[in-house]
Amino acid sequence: MPDDELRKLEAKRRKALWMLANISPGDSKAFDVLSILDDLDLQERKDSPHTDKALELNQLRDCVTVQHHHSGIDIILEQTIPQPWRERFNQASIGSTRLLDGPYAADWYKFLACWESEMQHLEAHRAARSKPKLD
Repeated sequence: MPDDELRKLEAKRRKALWMLANISPGDSKAFDVLSILDDLDLQERKDSPHTDKALELNQLRDCVTVQHHHSGIDIILEQTIPQPWRERFNQASIGSTRLLDGPYAADWYKFLACWESEMQHLEAHRAARSKPKLD
């Protein structure tokens, strides 16, 4: 997938995940946001059928290089983050402070923890959506 398309897709995903964060699973207000996220997942699978989307977060952590910067802060080397994760991190980090040589490692770890929570919240929404309604 070209970089500009990936950037747009991940910007939409980030916006939708932030919108979903304030909605409880089962709330009808989540319907439109879930539709957006479902469409983005479908588009990603269609555009990158051979990409292993299910790269485990632990594997992701292991492949990203953390470097101690001379400023005393640990940073990550962005080029070691595989796509689409690099763009996901970039979208989640818009406006964050960073060093010229790379983003703070603490921000990378926070992103991974938040991503895991967001995916659990998303799955709770999807499970609530698929439950039959009892009247």
